[in-house]
Amino acid sequence: MTAVAIRPEKLKDAIAAVLGAKARQITVALEEVTVVVAAADYRDAMQLLRDSEACRFEQLIDLCGVDYSSYADKVHEGARYGVVSHLLSVSLNQRVRVKVFCPDDDFPVVASVSDLWNSANWYEREAFDLFGIVFDGHNDLRRILTDYGFIGHPFRKDFPLSGHVEMRYDTERRRVVYEPVSIEPREITPRIIREDKYGGLH
Repeated sequence: MTAVAIRPEKLKDAIAAVLGAKARQITVALEEVTVVVAAADYRDAMQLLRDSEACRFEQLIDLCGVDYSSYADKVHEGARYGVVSHLLSVSLNQRVRVKVFCPDDDFPVVASVSDLWNSANWYEREAFDLFGIVFDGHNDLRRILTDYGFIGHPFRKDFPLSGHVEMRYDTERRRVVYEPVSIEPREITPRIIREDKYGGLH
């Protein structure tokens, strides 16, 4: 039998009681609870959210990196990189979003939670690959989507849309080769066709 989900405000209070000073901010918006924790408290806070009786978040269902350098068309004040996780309690039928910001923009690092939830393993590798966020304590932190020789992190907002290199299979060398990008970046404006009586309008 599924537990009845508690109201977001009650969940907010329960999480505040469990995390104490480790919670920098707890908000409710659109019936969803979001907790912000400091990088220094991140791993301990996540373990409390998993193990405490009031929370019991047994599952980590998502984890991703975020580049806040030009977030929502605004200039972001504060740390550039963050990690956002979504936790689910099946036993208590409740969810929470956890945000942590990397203190150093030049070398973004937060603790790994892959030993708390196995599902974090590949998510953290993806955030490392695409954003360059290092997860301290991860036992196999390597690229997962780009090639081993790939340079840079393609989801960073300053990474060029065309990339730095292109790859192709060279039949003479019988291997994949990397070369500088040969295409010129250009803007494509869609062609708009207007009909006098389109949709029955006159």
